[in-house]
Amino acid sequence: MPIHLVGETIDAKQAFQRAQTGELVQLLRGIYIDQNDDVDAVVLGHAIRIAHYLYPSAYLSSASAARQAPTADGRLFISGRRNQRTRLRGLEIIQNEAPPHPSTTTVIVGDDLGEMRIEASSPRQRLLEAFRLRSEHASAIDTELRLQMAERLIEEFGTPKDAADAVWALARENGWYREGEGAERFLLSRPGAAKAPANKAAFELVIAWHGEPLGRLAHDGFEWRWKASRRSGPALVRDTTPGKLPAFIESLLPEGWLAQVLNQRDERDALRRGRRYMSNITVVEARQKLQNLPADILVTRLADFTDGGRFTGHYEGPARQTLADSFEQNLSRIFARAETPRLSGVQIKAPMHLSPEGALLPAIDLPFTHILKPAGTSGFEMLPIVEWLCLELGRAAGFSVPGIALVPMPDTMPPALLVERFDIRQGPEDQRRLALEDFCSVLDLPASAKYDGTIERMARGMRPLSTDPAPDLNILFRRALFAWLIADGDMHLKNLALLKIAAPSARTFTNVRFAPLYDAVTTRVFPGLAGDRMALKVNGKDDRLTRRDFMALARTIGVPLGAAEDAIIELVSNLVRALETVCLPTFALDSKAAADIQDQVLSLARERCAALGDEVG
Repeated sequence: MPIHLVGETIDAKQAFQRAQTGELVQLLRGIYIDQNDDVDAVVLGHAIRIAHYLYPSAYLSSASAARQAPTADGRLFISGRRNQRTRLRGLEIIQNEAPPHPSTTTVIVGDDLGEMRIEASSPRQRLLEAFRLRSEHASAIDTELRLQMAERLIEEFGTPKDAADAVWALARENGWYREGEGAERFLLSRPGAAKAPANKAAFELVIAWHGEPLGRLAHDGFEWRWKASRRSGPALVRDTTPGKLPAFIESLLPEGWLAQVLNQRDERDALRRGRRYMSNITVVEARQKLQNLPADILVTRLADFTDGGRFTGHYEGPARQTLADSFEQNLSRIFARAETPRLSGVQIKAPMHLSPEGALLPAIDLPFTHILKPAGTSGFEMLPIVEWLCLELGRAAGFSVPGIALVPMPDTMPPALLVERFDIRQGPEDQRRLALEDFCSVLDLPASAKYDGTIERMARGMRPLSTDPAPDLNILFRRALFAWLIADGDMHLKNLALLKIAAPSARTFTNVRFAPLYDAVTTRVFPGLAGDRMALKVNGKDDRLTRRDFMALARTIGVPLGAAEDAIIELVSNLVRALETVCLPTFALDSKAAADIQDQVLSLARERCAALGDEVG
């Protein structure tokens, strides 16, 4: 399974021609593999060669210098002129800024293309790298590897004191005084000696995926520490910023209404009080507690209890009941138990279970199969109605959309939206492992930065991860266009995601594709949002977008201009036809407010389709 590097194993013209015929697949600029090869196996098998090709002036460092290989979770550590990282499927190349006077040595690394000589941190520098502050390079060196490094230095210099002196000389030369102090203490100490009393505020949690531990997440009272399990499965949680909560875990935490209901003080409080999360993630204090939590497996299809967009099953969840108890108060009570799944996002929502008999029940101790989005307040009572319309328009426009239905609610409440989960196993025989990773996590950004990205930045983050990047870039292009056409001002980084799927015994994700459409809403029809703009900029703009802006976007993210033209024509045409056929279920139209807001949504979309259609014509 060879890898082809332009300028080293293949010339640029030949690579381009073979890629055009489908014989080769381009992974990154200058890097190709054969069409039928296992991408992850090739990338991981040639990880050091790829890193040297991309960063010829860098050298192996940290755990990668000690082992001359990526870590078990696919991270390869190098040092060079600046801090940067590159993700390529199951491989993540993490470069930090090298010290001014590095101490390196030559190592020999072999792969399918033969042996190569490459520079790596010397034994003295490796130990100093293990004590860098807030460094991912340091966190990758566990205690066992530190001990091996220390033993190697003591063997070379004779005594712990002489080894410490040699390490200190290098530390002073580079201004690494704190690192030198840490390395000296480690060399002169006796591992296993009595430890000081632990901080009672510290704790450790087991993070599991589909019931199998991914690793341990600890907080020592000051910062977070993530330690991945020694397992052969795909790397899902990435510890990119030591001391910080990993972005994937943060993306699962409650926001908005639910965060207020739970009265969580901080991330620590949220994780200690919740057990079940989206993407088949569970959080427990001890591994044995995983056995008491139900697996989220779809047992009943929503389509079996849907007629013309209306849910025909039996809603048995919270209701308004009395004037003294509001619906929100009753809904919040189901979250009092730690077993109730937690959901991210600002909108009010509840985890539900649809039984084979059509009963819609709170998923407290049942599989979490569907999400209920009830009506909001303060002018957002029609939010479920609008989202249903937009998702159905998206379905008609050609997007993959999960099963949805409007649920008649008790006590004269407005209809709620019910959405079927697509990130869980689709039946008892389904053994796949699935995860939904939103683009805040993909781009390693906190949830608070969900409005700070651009479509172009999303494309850069997605391209090396997708198992079929060309169609996914086309979907991203069409999603941006669709958001503009329906006046969706809330298509932010947490409302776009990758659906990652691994076969039962696969070491890496076998399928990473753009997730189906969800959380699509015409925001301009709500109070105070008549001038709402795009959440993510396109071609540097968030309003008054034109065909020219979308063609500029296509050029930037790598969608062929002909394909972009076709996508615009097809999407506008499909949406124009859908605007004449998509209509709310009859029971929902009994409300004048629902009928009026439907007219507003459809009118806005018609106006924008007409404007863009005129430009195309």
